[in-house]
Amino acid sequence: MPRARPPRAGQPRAGQPRAGQPSASYADPRLAALYDALNPAGPSTAFYLSLPGAPPARILDVGCGTGLLACEFATRGYDVTGADPAAAMLATARGRPGGGQVRWIQASAAGLDTGMGPDAGPGFDLIIMTGHVFQLLLADRDVRAALRVLARHLAPGGRLAFETRNPAVREWQDWNPRDTRQRVQAAGVTADVHYDISAVAGELVSYETWFQFAGARAPVVVPDTLRFTGQAQVAAFLADAGLAQVTWYGDWDGSPCGPASPEIIAVSSRAARPAGAW
Repeated sequence: MPRARPPRAGQPRAGQPRAGQPSASYADPRLAALYDALNPAGPSTAFYLSLPGAPPARILDVGCGTGLLACEFATRGYDVTGADPAAAMLATARGRPGGGQVRWIQASAAGLDTGMGPDAGPGFDLIIMTGHVFQLLLADRDVRAALRVLARHLAPGGRLAFETRNPAVREWQDWNPRDTRQRVQAAGVTADVHYDISAVAGELVSYETWFQFAGARAPVVVPDTLRFTGQAQVAAFLADAGLAQVTWYGDWDGSPCGPASPEIIAVSSRAARPAGAW
């Protein structure tokens, strides 16, 4: 049986805070230290790195995490801003090679204010939201708020790119302790990690990430919930934000999006204004 592809490391909740709040788990330095080991560079990294035009295009990485992509863009000569709600993640990002070349902002997508956009600066040529961050937006109002803010930060002709797992594939069925168990080591921290589903309710899949740290008696259990949204609904959200021109992909090799595609990848931009329109 092929190894299950684990979800992005989760965030513990007290109750159910709105999507985009700083993640308590990412604020834990031990969990932030393990983030790159759990989410290494791969085909998705190469896909996003291929999107911008020539430097010095302006790039915004929303939910940048430990800054892997943001710093790589910066070392290639792009003008990069990285935004994330978690201070511990941004602290790691600042220490990466190239971290000093990136402007870092502690903010969620909906709360973003970079001082750029149609009413301020020139706006961004490319905005990316990777690592399935889009799935952390659980309510319609959260999705609409985030996409509208990001659309306002685009320069004329700029593009917004993000991905979400295809709900038709039901990937969460493989998120179980047997198939996801792994030992990870980073920055002097070692832990055995696995994932387990706790509930499925419509589009919402709740799961737990279990961290058994070396030398610790009890595990750290991190609950989280992801939303699995279909392509038609993603398209409707983008249209609501004025991003009506969309190119769809179904995987990181650039293949078309179809019913069995593992990913729903959207690269969107504003519709061109008719001649003479304001």
